[in-house]
Amino acid sequence: MGTSVSGVGVLDKAVAVLDALETRPRSLAELAEATSLPRATAHRLAVALERHQLVGRDEAGRFVLGGRLTTLGRAAGVGGRSLADVATPALTELRDRTGESTQLYVRVGDTRVCTVSLQSPHSLRTIVPVGAALPLDVGSAAKVLTGDPEAGRRGWAESVEERERGVASVSAPVLMDGEPVAAVSVSGPVQRTTRQPGRRYAAAVMEAARAVERALG
Repeated sequence: MGTSVSGVGVLDKAVAVLDALETRPRSLAELAEATSLPRATAHRLAVALERHQLVGRDEAGRFVLGGRLTTLGRAAGVGGRSLADVATPALTELRDRTGESTQLYVRVGDTRVCTVSLQSPHSLRTIVPVGAALPLDVGSAAKVLTGDPEAGRRGWAESVEERERGVASVSAPVLMDGEPVAAVSVSGPVQRTTRQPGRRYAAAVMEAARAVERALG
């Protein structure tokens, strides 16, 4: 490789690996040739990127771009604005309309990460920190991000005390090309949301998700 672009040689080499995979899958030999890196170096970097899900493998064992890049690309938003920036107005309106806390989640690997969190004005409320990584096996946002069949049919999912005692939530997917790229959620204490929060909030949450889709479009 030539002169370092960033001043951090290993970073430049890792980006070179990603650039080489942008056009097509490559075997290790092809990857080394395309990047002008020693075979051992290309292999070490590709495997390290694979562990971060930035690189994957196809059925033939060739290196390909990883699924996490899709998530990161979607999170980058449009027009120089992040997905969080694009979604915040809709989530603000949802919070004001419902009086409960609202969140935006994106899937990162085997977790869902909160990228927007707006708190309810009530003293008793749910608080999810921005950057919190939560599991994908419980919660309404997890259901819509993983393509739960019932959530897909209804266009929304609800959760009552699945992840945290005393808390209920309703979520709807933000769709791009028919695939969920984020989840809009409203959450609050069960005594206000009731044990059937979908009846109260599903329409508003779906409307907010559609507003985010329009902003992304």
